[in-house]
Amino acid sequence: MKATKNKAGFFHSQQFRKELDALIDRALKEDVGERDHTSFACIPAQTKAEGRLLIKTGGVIAGVEAARHIFHKLDKNITLDAFFEDGDPVRQGEIAFIVDGNARMLHTGERLVLNVIQRMSGVATMARHLTELCKGTKAKVLDTRKTTPGIRLLEKWAVTLGGAMNHRWGLYDMILIKDNHIHCSGGIKPAIKNAKDYLKKNKLKLDIEIEVSNLEELKEVMEIGGIQRILLDNFTPANIAKAVKIVNGKYKTEASGGITEYNIRKYALAGVDYISVGALTHSVKSLDLSLKIYPLE
Repeated sequence: MKATKNKAGFFHSQQFRKELDALIDRALKEDVGERDHTSFACIPAQTKAEGRLLIKTGGVIAGVEAARHIFHKLDKNITLDAFFEDGDPVRQGEIAFIVDGNARMLHTGERLVLNVIQRMSGVATMARHLTELCKGTKAKVLDTRKTTPGIRLLEKWAVTLGGAMNHRWGLYDMILIKDNHIHCSGGIKPAIKNAKDYLKKNKLKLDIEIEVSNLEELKEVMEIGGIQRILLDNFTPANIAKAVKIVNGKYKTEASGGITEYNIRKYALAGVDYISVGALTHSVKSLDLSLKIYPLE
């Protein structure tokens, strides 16, 4: 997978559709296996039904299009009529969509659809909340690689639907030199030199970001140069402001570590370019939704 995922257009690309299809195939194999024996045992084959996705807690809806793909994988004759688009705000008591089709297939897809849309909506809701808290500043909220294995595609999609931005997608689309890399390289200077030599040798065009944990390390990076972004790890908002003055626009700056909804605005007001928040994906609460299915006469 190429680094083009960092571009907003990725989520409308053929590559994205291909990867989404593969993810759904794996999820259906995991959950359904050979067949949903309960639904096939209890429900007559030709029974038609209607399902309604009910919003039980307000937030930002995300995963409607993913739900449509899941149902169509099970039965192309299933129709889904959405009353909200992905990224729209929703309130308690509203119905996000109505889905009609074969009752067996609706029941088969119910849990996977809920798992996906609840998780994505939780991520999107938090992304919107953190982005709103930074409103009026230049800071952009970023996600991290602290995602659920196997569904990074969905979680990073949800981040963008909530109005935040994707950081790197994996270990392959950016050089991010962290403290452990620095220790094993013998210091900041050799770490940067090794990274630049590696890119040149392998004819790669990737940005280099380096993590610093204090102002002394920042000054050392400024003397060496040759990077594009500096990650200010576990800085206080006051030290972020000092760091931004030292960098003086020469490189992009990113704050990370210990940032929550309660202090993110202080970091944003300190003048940093980006704020990365692992909690966007690793500990977010899913949005409370339910999918009720009723037989049609």
